[in-house]
Amino acid sequence: MTTINRDRLVDHFIQLVKVDSESRNEKQIGELLAEQLGELGFSVHKLPVPEEVSNGFNLYAKLDGAIEDSIVLSCHMDTVTPGIGIEPIIEDGVIRSKGNTILGGDDKSGIAAIMEAVRCIQAENLQHKTIELAFTVHEEGGLFGSQHFDMSYIRSDKAIVLDTGGPIGTIVNAAPGQQKIVAVIKGRPAHAGLAPEEGISAIQVAADAINQMKLLRIDEETTANIGIVQGGNATNIVMPELKIVAEARSLNGDKLDAQVTHMIDTFQSVAEKHGAEVEINSTRAYNAFVIADDHPHITAVKSAFEAIGANPYTKGTGGGSDANNFNAKGLTTVNISTGMAKVHTTEEFIAIDDMVKVTEFVKHYLTH
Repeated sequence: MTTINRDRLVDHFIQLVKVDSESRNEKQIGELLAEQLGELGFSVHKLPVPEEVSNGFNLYAKLDGAIEDSIVLSCHMDTVTPGIGIEPIIEDGVIRSKGNTILGGDDKSGIAAIMEAVRCIQAENLQHKTIELAFTVHEEGGLFGSQHFDMSYIRSDKAIVLDTGGPIGTIVNAAPGQQKIVAVIKGRPAHAGLAPEEGISAIQVAADAINQMKLLRIDEETTANIGIVQGGNATNIVMPELKIVAEARSLNGDKLDAQVTHMIDTFQSVAEKHGAEVEINSTRAYNAFVIADDHPHITAVKSAFEAIGANPYTKGTGGGSDANNFNAKGLTTVNISTGMAKVHTTEEFIAIDDMVKVTEFVKHYLTH
């Protein structure tokens, strides 16, 4: 029989999602969580981040335990858009938004689960591991909060991020690195009706380059995509300049480097062929991580899921999370599901039973 306070869990989750916290605007949710964690007995630290990252701060909180072990539990505090004025609706055991915004279960369902697990542990006076919390800003769109997280506070050697979907028991132990490529192709303008041969069409150069690129699914570990194309002033002007924003991802660092090199080389060689110029800015957004299925951390996480009746399984994913940055910083980190579904859409929802189940997992993991 579950000991999770279902109503309290749901009430806290609804309170959190009603706090506007789109990326870069996390100060209000950060202040609320800092106060609530302090009331639970955590020592709380507001960790500064650059102003362009957020108007708020990362949160580090610690609660010492009697069990000789420790864990970092992590979630992000921001949401995607549209996330202003969220109105949660509960129907048939499912929480969703009214329909004109996202719900915010990504990632406030994780925060609510962690804090409810701690409340239950304290109410039952159970011994627990030392709990370290890392709540981040501006995860959506670039993992910026975890990139700037002050790791000098962290004492544990392992972490669990609660920030993915799928059945309860899902453990993400592999995620790709991502490279962002911005290419600006500079051709030469000319009147498209009177003297088009005097121009160099930036979009024609871009089309030639893109046609020669390996894109979309490259192999089982690697993808690449042209996501944004911007340019042009009028139909009677040969397009003089075009901006292309692309990305490449791979679970394999060497493959990612090779794909990025291929894309850049193609842009450059095609531009030269047409007599155009190209300016390229290529930056690594985050690095890949792969953790073996038999790693002790994963074994312990699986055991906790099995103990609550869930069926644990590991999987790779095509998207990044704060787990990418924490692994890169030397903290062995997996990402688990909270049951969130259709995230980043106005159809987002989460089942209350799944929220209870992941809370049971956190409670069991912390007390065994």
